[in-house]
Amino acid sequence: MQYFWHYQTPESFDNIIIISDGSHLTGLTFDNKNSIRSTPSEFLPIFQETCHWLDIYFNGKNPNFTPKYKTNGITPFRKEIQDLLLKIPLGKTMTYGDLAKEVAKSHHIKKMSARAVGGAVGWNPICIIIPCHQRDWNKR
Repeated sequence: MQYFWHYQTPESFDNIIIISDGSHLTGLTFDNKNSIRSTPSEFLPIFQETCHWLDIYFNGKNPNFTPKYKTNGITPFRKEIQDLLLKIPLGKTMTYGDLAKEVAKSHHIKKMSARAVGGAVGWNPICIIIPCHQRDWNKR
């Protein structure tokens, strides 16, 4: 079963839909980029934890915890890219090409497709918490 919660973001951002299996975060998406039309369910502990994380993040601070999440149906390649994304510090960025070089290096191969990396990043069902783009809070 899926549970949904709607998170109100600051004015300059689209609101967020939080999705859970009841105990883990399974999706976090901006409302305008998804066709999910859901009725909020009860305010589960995972929603409380995720909303707290988002409150800290949108207040320009680095949350010192990560909500419990699952990325269902993840392939080994996507998992490898997700693990690299999770190592990007808040306020830092890496291009798809940079990530592709890291993958190539770890597999001892000459080259990896930046386009394939971009596809894996785009698949990410839990935006922001599993980063695809980081904002440098020092440049507000």
